Amino acid sequence: MFRIAWRRSVCTSSGCEHARLLTAGICGADGRQLSSGGNARGFRLTPLPQAGDGSPLLHPQPARYLSPSVSMSMASGGEGPSSTPHRHTNRLAKEKSPYLLQHAHNPVDWYPWGQDAFDKARNEDKPIFLSVGYSTCHWCHVMERESFEDEEIGRMLSDNFVCIKLDREERPDVDKVYMTFVQATSGGGGWPMSVWLTPDLKPFIGGTYFPPRDHGRRPGFKTVLSRIMEQWRNNRPALESSGERILEALKKGTAVAANPGESPPLAPDAANRCFQQLAHSYEEEYGGFRDAPKFPKPVNLMFLMSYWSVNRSTSEGVEALQMALHTLRMMALGGIHDHVAQGFHRYSTDSSWHVPHFEKMLYDQAQLAVAYITASQVSGEQLFADVARDILLYVSRDLSDKSGGFYSAEDADSVPSSGGTKKREGAFCVWTASEVRELLPDVVEGASEPVTQADIFMHHYGVKEQGNVAAEQDPHGELEGQNVLIVRYSVELTSARFGISVEKVNELLAAARAKMAEVRTSRPRPHLDTKMLASWNGLMLSAYARVGAVLGDKALLERAVQAGYFLKDHLWDAERQTILRTCYRGDEMEVQQISPPISGFLDDYAFIICGLLDLYEATLQTEWLQWAEELQLRQDTLFWDEVGGGFFCSDPSDSTVLLQLKEDQDGAEPSANSVSASNLLRLSHYTGRQEWLQRSQQLLTAFSDRLTRVPIALPEMVRSLMAQHYTLKQIVICGQRDAPDTTSLLAAVNSLFLPHKVLMLVDNDDNFLCQRLPVLSSMSQQGGVATAYVCQDFTCSLPVTDPQELRRLLLDGATDTQAE
Repeated sequence: MFRIAWRRSVCTSSGCEHARLLTAGICGADGRQLSSGGNARGFRLTPLPQAGDGSPLLHPQPARYLSPSVSMSMASGGEGPSSTPHRHTNRLAKEKSPYLLQHAHNPVDWYPWGQDAFDKARNEDKPIFLSVGYSTCHWCHVMERESFEDEEIGRMLSDNFVCIKLDREERPDVDKVYMTFVQATSGGGGWPMSVWLTPDLKPFIGGTYFPPRDHGRRPGFKTVLSRIMEQWRNNRPALESSGERILEALKKGTAVAANPGESPPLAPDAANRCFQQLAHSYEEEYGGFRDAPKFPKPVNLMFLMSYWSVNRSTSEGVEALQMALHTLRMMALGGIHDHVAQGFHRYSTDSSWHVPHFEKMLYDQAQLAVAYITASQVSGEQLFADVARDILLYVSRDLSDKSGGFYSAEDADSVPSSGGTKKREGAFCVWTASEVRELLPDVVEGASEPVTQADIFMHHYGVKEQGNVAAEQDPHGELEGQNVLIVRYSVELTSARFGISVEKVNELLAAARAKMAEVRTSRPRPHLDTKMLASWNGLMLSAYARVGAVLGDKALLERAVQAGYFLKDHLWDAERQTILRTCYRGDEMEVQQISPPISGFLDDYAFIICGLLDLYEATLQTEWLQWAEELQLRQDTLFWDEVGGGFFCSDPSDSTVLLQLKEDQDGAEPSANSVSASNLLRLSHYTGRQEWLQRSQQLLTAFSDRLTRVPIALPEMVRSLMAQHYTLKQIVICGQRDAPDTTSLLAAVNSLFLPHKVLMLVDNDDNFLCQRLPVLSSMSQQGGVATAYVCQDFTCSLPVTDPQELRRLLLDGATDTQAE
């Protein structure tokens, strides 16, 4: 068959973090078993025919690749409006997706994914070329420039294939199906993804990025197209039958279902194993997991802090907390953290978190804000709270729409301010030493030696005259002479070095950062993907709600409420009772929708429901709880697997999606099944619906094999398993929602990390909870002041009215949980 043999050699530069080579060959007659680490596990595949001349068919080149479900992205700025007339315009010009619009002027007869393309393929009996990417994907843009803008290649594609361009962020269901195929048949995958399909949408060959022309023994994209055309003419039955067999193998191999009579694994066993697996991959010097490239992996960090919460007095618990806090601390000091304009870049190309890939993704900001505010709760360190607040400052300023929604991503590449038209990695973010000196020339009074503000700043942030990016981290020379800011010394050490006070150092550094931020605003900005995705907006809703609650910050809570209304106004079709996947920013800054809109997928429902539950606990406004209940009922109807348990990623009634998958890895984003297990448990406590508790248990049972063998793949789901095991405590506050005494009790609750709790308010003006949980009617204020009850299965402690007493009671309860 066409076999893409996977060889990983990850580049360590900021411009080249990807799988180094997908080397193609034609596999032997027996076909060897491959394991992808994702959904596609352990398939014995049947060979497809060779190219007519017996030569290797495919040699795809570097691509953004997947490492157990975590996508390592290489992003590049999208193209802005051009003042020059376009020679070509195709039907993608009518789309709203920023990624599809980037291809609207290719000399390729592109179709969006949809019935028009499927009908054309069937009517003309042509194979389909499906190209999948996203707007901030570096190698997607490289392949566009090299191949899709090439007139000759454009003619070959348009004349011989029905060409479909797909935004993976708009249609993750389609992306997952064909990525599963590519992973299963190659051992790896990435974007851009290139897959050839039969007219009935069944894949028969796939790869990632292809160079345009032959290079040595590696055939280029033009040669690949010629060979596929030849095979389609001369060996079509063999292609189709082999593709069919692979698809059937995938259907069996990706099945996730509970066995009859099975129960979820024991939570302490799964948690201990998950901790041991994470500890084995932990890198002690700089934190994080494994060596370069390093990804933040918030799901791992949240698991470690939850593991500590029930193992506080054990050496394993202490180690877990140290791993999480050290990682978060080193990331905050590193170049992956934007010290000038806040927020976090996608990943670090080195082990010390210094030189990042500069793309900023909304889902990273959301999850990291929650991880940092959680770290502040468990440690009391102000640094972590400051970083959480700074992340949301960045999102509010640069990724927010006036409607209340959040944009998807900011690119890595942009045009240098020094001039030229070629975009460069990190150009918006990096600095030369001369730029810093010119910007910060003031002499600092009172120092132990004559120094300028620039001297102190450069010392503290590791700025060097020749630049601080090593050559091996910059193979394309894009960062030559440039500096990526990284905190090299504590404020105390910098203070001692220059003989000035800590307060003075903090003041000087803050003033310097403000000046540099102002300069950055005048630089050419990277491409901004203004698509607003329901799922990622749900994650960010959680972030604003949780950070706002912990900090007691009304502005952040107001922004969370605005985001909640945005979701309800623009991404909820009340008539059809359906979440919509995405909406878009129009040319006049208005919110736009496509027709017909894309219906939401499992992650859209799960992440929004989680966000609404967090928003309820932050604001105690029951309208958000009501909508969460409504959405969960709808999610159950659309995606629940009545036979095997668990939720399908997409609507199983969609005949154009050939595999019904259940995401079984927590990666760059948590699995929607992991989040749903927690949502169901929380909602069962808020609504009294025991069927949701049972459904959560059935879901966990469906993933028992994964949770038992490789819980490191599902740390977020292990957290849900732990919550089931240790039983959620109900913290009931009786009082007026905005009264000072109620606020004081809530502040005591929010000051602590309590992963196994639900928080609710009994207010005489709101009967929503009392109608569902009649036991709440027996709870009331004591002595006319706000009163708290801490309950388990609504067997409650004595009521307390003092915030410090409530805090002690909750801390004692955490100790009791550990003893259990």
